Amino acid sequence: MEAIGMQKYKPFKSGKVREVYDVDDTIIMVATDRISAFDHILKNKIAEKGAILTQMSKFWFDFTKDIIPNHMLSIDPKDMPEFFQQDMFRGNSMKCRKLTMIPMECIVRGYITGSGWESYQKDQTICGISLPAGLQESQQLSEPIFTPSTKAELGEHDENVSIEKGAAILEKTFPGKGQLYAEKIRDYSLALYKKCAAYALSKGIIIADTKFEFGLDEQENIILGDEMLTPDSSRFWPCDGYAPGKSQPSYDKQFVRDWLKANPHNDYLLPQEIIDKTIAKYKEAYERITGTPWSL
Repeated sequence: MEAIGMQKYKPFKSGKVREVYDVDDTIIMVATDRISAFDHILKNKIAEKGAILTQMSKFWFDFTKDIIPNHMLSIDPKDMPEFFQQDMFRGNSMKCRKLTMIPMECIVRGYITGSGWESYQKDQTICGISLPAGLQESQQLSEPIFTPSTKAELGEHDENVSIEKGAAILEKTFPGKGQLYAEKIRDYSLALYKKCAAYALSKGIIIADTKFEFGLDEQENIILGDEMLTPDSSRFWPCDGYAPGKSQPSYDKQFVRDWLKANPHNDYLLPQEIIDKTIAKYKEAYERITGTPWSL
């Protein structure tokens, strides 16, 4: 029976971290314990990471459903086929509505860091947006900015683009609606970021930047999809000790990126110490944001 189930529910899409299964008129997204950095899947797995991502996404989907509907239907295994009630899927699976995904990563930056800081140092712009002179690394921007990027295939690099170029890309997929969709997902992204960043700040966490993804339902309504405001898709900084002019300690996988940069001959393999510190940071972020102890 299990062999039949394994064959029936083979994922139709396997990304860097997530696997997606087609189940009748829904999909089931499984957040694995894989971790990626610099567009590579690392050789280690981070135990319980996938469950933390799923549970945190659920929290934010519930928190923001007044702004925009989302694709989440349930994270309860009882609402899924028996196949997904195996231990390997415990806590890390989400039953979702099927969407036609909009091929754009919607990045919002509230602080200047990462690739945004690198771009600013070159020509005082980020994705074609001119910024004031004299900004420091990790400084808060006067207003969050929307800086979309293309969605690259596995192993390739995403490309930061202006909203004008983003609209032109969407026009190829949605003729006559590229500009409309680009503007709508920009407005949704900024509204989501502002509400969630203010909430996180009250919990002692700065959301420096994040990315959202959207899709269309059968009536062509824009729906929030994928994951939301997890340590994989966002930069979370502790408020304690925050000071612009330098890089910041973080709750997210920037910790992993920094180790990889400092150890260039790593073969994408993390030492156990880094694995342990990474999952500890993910758990702390979950507990601070949700206000509940982590348990699986």
